[in-house]
Amino acid sequence: YRDISLAQLEILCKQLYETTDTTTRLQAEKALVEFTNSPDCLSKCQLLLESGSSSYSQLLAATCLSKLVSRTSNPLPLEQRIDIRNYVLNYLATRPKLAAFVTQALIQLYARITKLGWFDCQKEDYVFRNVIVDVTRFLQDSVEHCIIGVTILSQLTNEINQADSTHPLTKHRKIASSFRDSSLFDIFTLSCNLLKQASGKNLNLNDESQHGLLMQLLKLAHNCLNFDFIGTSTDESSDDLCTVQIPTSWRSAFLDSSTLQLFFDLYHSIPPSLSPLVLSCLVQIASVRRSLFNNAERAKFLSLLVDGVKRILENPQSLSDPNNYHEFCRLLARLKSNYQLGELVKVENYPEVIRLIANFTVTSLQHWEFAPNSVHYLLSLWQRLAASVPYVKATEPHMLETYTPEVTKAYITSRLESVHIILRDGLEDPLDDTGLVQQQLDQLSTIGRCEYEKTCALLVQLFDQSAQSYQELLQSTNSSTMDIAVQEGRLTWLVYIIGAVIGGRVSFASTDEQDAMDGELVCRVLQLMNLTDSRLAQAGNEKLELAMLSFFEQFRKIYIGDQVQKSSKLYRRLSEVLGLNDETMVLSVFIGKIITNLKYWGQCEPITSKTLHSVRKLVKLSAVQFMLNNHTSEHFSFLGVNNQANLSDMRCRTTFYTALGRLLMVDLGEDEDQFEQFMLPLTAAFEAIAQMFSTNTFNEQEAKRTLVGLVRDLRGIAFAFNAKTSFMMLFDWIYPSYMPILQRAIELWYHVPACTTPVLKLMAELVHNRSQRLQFDVSSPNGILLFRETSKMITTYGNRILTLGEVPKDQVYALKLKGISICFSMLKAVLSGNYVNFGVFRLYGDDALDNALQTFIKLLLSIPHSDLLDYPKLSQSYYSLLEVLTQDHMNFIASLEPHVVMYILSSISEGLTALDTMVCTGCCSSLDHIVTYLFKQLSRSTKKRAAPMAQESDRFLHIMQQHPEMIQQMLSTVLNIIIFEDCRNQWSMSRPLLGLILLNEKYFADLRNSIVNSQPPEKQQAMHLCFENLMEGIERNLLTKNRDRFTQNLSVFRREVNDSMKNSTYGVNSNDMMS
Repeated sequence: YRDISLAQLEILCKQLYETTDTTTRLQAEKALVEFTNSPDCLSKCQLLLESGSSSYSQLLAATCLSKLVSRTSNPLPLEQRIDIRNYVLNYLATRPKLAAFVTQALIQLYARITKLGWFDCQKEDYVFRNVIVDVTRFLQDSVEHCIIGVTILSQLTNEINQADSTHPLTKHRKIASSFRDSSLFDIFTLSCNLLKQASGKNLNLNDESQHGLLMQLLKLAHNCLNFDFIGTSTDESSDDLCTVQIPTSWRSAFLDSSTLQLFFDLYHSIPPSLSPLVLSCLVQIASVRRSLFNNAERAKFLSLLVDGVKRILENPQSLSDPNNYHEFCRLLARLKSNYQLGELVKVENYPEVIRLIANFTVTSLQHWEFAPNSVHYLLSLWQRLAASVPYVKATEPHMLETYTPEVTKAYITSRLESVHIILRDGLEDPLDDTGLVQQQLDQLSTIGRCEYEKTCALLVQLFDQSAQSYQELLQSTNSSTMDIAVQEGRLTWLVYIIGAVIGGRVSFASTDEQDAMDGELVCRVLQLMNLTDSRLAQAGNEKLELAMLSFFEQFRKIYIGDQVQKSSKLYRRLSEVLGLNDETMVLSVFIGKIITNLKYWGQCEPITSKTLHSVRKLVKLSAVQFMLNNHTSEHFSFLGVNNQANLSDMRCRTTFYTALGRLLMVDLGEDEDQFEQFMLPLTAAFEAIAQMFSTNTFNEQEAKRTLVGLVRDLRGIAFAFNAKTSFMMLFDWIYPSYMPILQRAIELWYHVPACTTPVLKLMAELVHNRSQRLQFDVSSPNGILLFRETSKMITTYGNRILTLGEVPKDQVYALKLKGISICFSMLKAVLSGNYVNFGVFRLYGDDALDNALQTFIKLLLSIPHSDLLDYPKLSQSYYSLLEVLTQDHMNFIASLEPHVVMYILSSISEGLTALDTMVCTGCCSSLDHIVTYLFKQLSRSTKKRAAPMAQESDRFLHIMQQHPEMIQQMLSTVLNIIIFEDCRNQWSMSRPLLGLILLNEKYFADLRNSIVNSQPPEKQQAMHLCFENLMEGIERNLLTKNRDRFTQNLSVFRREVNDSMKNSTYGVNSNDMMS
């Protein structure tokens, strides 16, 4: 690619961006990627910008340059970066009419260079910081130039605010804080001044360029206000961080009422295409942290804010635009999230404003089809207002008792009215989005509790109307399904809402009258349930059933349990109407409902899984006894085998049996007969499979189904049985009789993950010594026999899965890695379970341990390094297994071939920098075990009367001495993370570090000097001292006392180094030696 010509590059660019033919595009992409990596890419890019004929080649040049300036390895020298920056500015200044995407890419390049070079000095001068000077010449020129200048500032603010994954977070925060302190306020002031100038002139916003300029100015102001001032908002999506941490030095801008006034005036004078941006700025301004003001200043600021809101509500024409409407709803929500009700009521126009807001909310709720995503903000305002009522101290009236019921009523009636229209026009049903519904109901639960009598009266009236119509429709012979569906939809909403308002009961604030009203509502839902259950044999409504389950969940939370008074008025009402005198009787109704659901809704996953989560506290009831004695498919259809659903749909069986297992354990004790009785259906299933396996011809589909269902059920039981007596009963039941069947299934169907995954997971559960449940008697060999079975299963599966050959990348996890990952977890569980003495295997010539470990190595070598870290479950199971192996089986690791040892070490090295803290911590302790082993072997070999070394440790030492770079690289990685990065698990990192230093004293000294020398001259002495103190009082051994001392020294070291670097203008090039 040295001699690739400009013409060729232009053709490639055209192919990349214009062609519709995928192969051509991919080839062009490949060629261009190679071009970006070629040595003369830089000069070619400049040529493309100078003489390229198409916009695409300019775009390519800009993006290539961005990549070059961003690279962490082999970065461009400072002079070159200054040249590129100046070149880009001149290029933009002389060509204001470039294609928009080219201008965008060049500005992005400028922003990237400036951000990454923020701390770079040339002759005592921070060369990349004179941003405002760079931009001023654009602002004094034509409108097009102005747009470019403002966009540069806007992009730069955005670029500096966003962390990127290639550079450490600490570096990003240092740049962002420095930019905030040195430039951001000037940029914000500039944007406000330019906006004032613009709003003073009569802008012709039909002129595209003037419209564009105003838009960029608003974006700039918004980016300044949206800056992450103190490094808290890592996630863009959460809108709940409602406080903008404006620095104290900005106070003047917010105390000056003209800033706030400017944005409100702009809103009224510009078209709806731009006003959403103005409102976004106002949302941020309204959310300025409270502590920026004293009380008097805050009251003045709030009164200006409320006046502005009032003016918008009095002239609501622009709010018909959905974007304006959405931002305005956010602005209203901020009124309460940042100010207290006691402050709001003191604003002079409060009565008028709260009336306007209430009317606006009611109208919005009635137009439910318009901007449904904005409702959340309005409800959140009213929820916060209603929640503050008990606490408000001000004497001024808050008038919420007048307006909150109107909001409640509007929400409830509008939801019910929507049902008919949604069904008639086939629109999307909001009830399908359970997350959204739940969120709105949580808000309503507080709003509806304000003036609760009115809420209840409304709900009773609406419920009775719908329930009566529903009953009449069911009894009539000629009623249309549409009419029935409408009433079911209305009842679904009502059941959800009743559940929500009951769930909103706050114990200290409720009265007996309110509990009696809750009773009225509960009676109605239970009567409706009796009616719908009686019809389930013919028909049922899934959404209504889900609403009932949600209602039960809320009812259980409030009215069942030890904290509820037995004399509650609610139960009095229930016993008068339905004869349910106490919570046990209500629980029986619940259980009856659970059984009905499992019986009739077995095929419906959402209902089944929600139902199974309700099974708790329920053992004594007769209905539960029925379940424990009759868990077969004739009573519970989802346990059936013949239904034609696919194998992976049986997941809820595990949940069902976990629940049953827990219920059974409550009274099981040591009663083996009761256990046998309970296991009968499972025994029958195992016998059936054994029968099939014993004949040569059997129905494979049926065998698979029976087996998968059975092992899922067993895993549920095994998970629930976490006490020794019950688990041993299960163990004796399954071993030795049924183990061979599981082994046979793995042999037959190793290539069908839908069969192997459940079997492997069951085995991993059986060998897991959860709560010390696996304790065999002194004379029992069962621990060893169980390990043999485990070893056999891992070996069988491992050797067979490796015969699969090449698996396509998108299926490799499902077909191969998932099973391997479960095998790793299984091996880890059995090795760390403490019920097997692994020394006996070699002693008696039993190869079970060797087979398992050798299979582990074979499986491991078949996985590329990148996959180990790309699949989170695989990396967690691998690294936790490695931790156990290095702790207890180091002699096995030492005996491995050199290439395997190197593979394991490099996997540890890569894991040290993983994002997952569990992986990173596992790597640290594995590394610690290895380093400690090495150190012990070395000190042993230097002693006078040392026992001769075992052959494997000798070999291991030899490998390590041949590849010192491996351990040295890890030493520099760990040190690097501790000094330069945001180290979340410092204790774990400190443990291997001491061993690494003692094994590599010379390398450590070089490393230390290189770090010290990379500091500015005035800092070197301090850094040198930090290192001196780190090794203060540390001896040359790895005894616990010495390690603890080192760990303490290290935390002091890290603090001191960080303080020293905080105050320094430290350039990041010291990483070069370390990377």
